[in-house]
Amino acid sequence: MKILHTESSTGWGGQENRTLNECIGLAARGHQVLIAAPPGARLLERAAQAGLPTAAVPMRGSLNLIAILRLARLMRQERPDIVSTHSGRDTSLAGLAARLVRPRPRIVRTRHLILPITSRTTYDRLPDHVVSVSEAVKQELMGSGIPGTYITTVSTGVDFGRFERSAAEPVLRRELNLPADAVLVGTVAILRKGKGHDEVLAAAAQVLKAAPTQPEIHFAFAGDGPQFQNLQRRIAEQGFEGRVHLLGLRRDVPQVLASLDLFVLATRREALGTSFIEAQAMGLPVIGCRTGGVPETLLEGETGLLVPVQDAPALAEAILSLVGDPARRRAMGQRAASFVRERYAVGKMVDGMEAVYHKLLEGCAP
Repeated sequence: MKILHTESSTGWGGQENRTLNECIGLAARGHQVLIAAPPGARLLERAAQAGLPTAAVPMRGSLNLIAILRLARLMRQERPDIVSTHSGRDTSLAGLAARLVRPRPRIVRTRHLILPITSRTTYDRLPDHVVSVSEAVKQELMGSGIPGTYITTVSTGVDFGRFERSAAEPVLRRELNLPADAVLVGTVAILRKGKGHDEVLAAAAQVLKAAPTQPEIHFAFAGDGPQFQNLQRRIAEQGFEGRVHLLGLRRDVPQVLASLDLFVLATRREALGTSFIEAQAMGLPVIGCRTGGVPETLLEGETGLLVPVQDAPALAEAILSLVGDPARRRAMGQRAASFVRERYAVGKMVDGMEAVYHKLLEGCAP
């Protein structure tokens, strides 16, 4: 197959990372892949580094005529079988451009978010099919009136080559000068309201008050973002500077995860939750909230625990239950590592996308 991927975002996050991993996987299977995005997009930069062909196309508005014509010209030149879109703007532009081309390529839109949709046209008219990154996202789309038969769930895959605990040096205990037997509870996420760091900090206060002094319990937040100064201030006000550590932006995420005993993220809304998958791949038990696709990423009671959203007391109780039971933590972590590798490998994601594309080209409903 020949597949043109479009993305109107210029930044980098889970959505762009999934798109790149899919393209790399498809190319490795012999498919021809081309990525179109605005000039300066991080996706173009990383795709080029991975040896994938790219095209810089300005996408300044959902109905921008110049962008539509540029994309139509690109489609005539490249003659893709499939156009795979990833955001509302590029779905609109590529969907309209495809209608100027003969034969028209099939359009597949991947929905990466679990927010109310702003334009039904970019789901049930312009695309031929929609892919959701989790069953929770599919249910959200169906609740907005998109027929379930029009949607296929293909969960985001993770490159587990980066997340091998045996190959990652645990760096935090030495870096933070912690006792060897300290229990380290941590999270890796951008510091913004929706990720629930407020709840983790409130839970940490309860845990540090209720837990015995030995072994020492420490909390570590890896990430940067708009809540950094607010969290820093609150930690200082509560006198937790020596027990709650703000690590800032980290490029060594596997090493950070390898340092932890328990992963906690109280995100309030999540399409899937690849952070939970990555943490489990490193052999960590996880604690998250019953929201969006998070429950799909773990086996409750076997690889992790779930609590209600914005419930710091329940979060503290869950943390204490695992902090005080190292044998259970180890057993859950071992089960977690095998579970996520079975369900969330990049190859499985590529299998799913490949099947959707093939069925559309065969004239069948995926």
